[in-house]
Amino acid sequence: MSTMNEGIEKTPQLLQQLIQKCFEAKEKAYSPYSKFRVGAAVLTDSGEIVTGCNVENASYGLCVCAERTAICKAISEGHRHFKAIAVSSDLKDKFISPCGSCCQFLIEFGHDYEVFLTKPDGSYRRHLVKDLLPFSFEAHDLIEYQQKQLSHSVN
Repeated sequence: MSTMNEGIEKTPQLLQQLIQKCFEAKEKAYSPYSKFRVGAAVLTDSGEIVTGCNVENASYGLCVCAERTAICKAISEGHRHFKAIAVSSDLKDKFISPCGSCCQFLIEFGHDYEVFLTKPDGSYRRHLVKDLLPFSFEAHDLIEYQQKQLSHSVN
């Protein structure tokens, strides 16, 4: 996973490519109910860009966000580590941010990769995944709990 000094802002061409890809992914969104289109593009450690869009369903609970679509697609292609993700929508007055579920999903694959929140004009804000969800629930929480349960059952 990337560290702060490896940020992709140091390679403006790559950052612009990532942002452009998330804009392109937004165009493919399936959002007949909310009409709220979202696109995402994730940069893998190997340098590949994988995209995703939101996919809605008449049963709202089954909707899938763009960020999760992109990460799942990348995982299914064998990627496990990411350098950055960019997210886009049609919001003009505010930077789009991943929802809480997506933040939890993103942090499963690392704390220190970059998240670029964009506007349609191409402007962006840079954050780290850990900044978006400072009190995340993670694998180590489960392991700690299981160890405590095991020690209680032995006593």
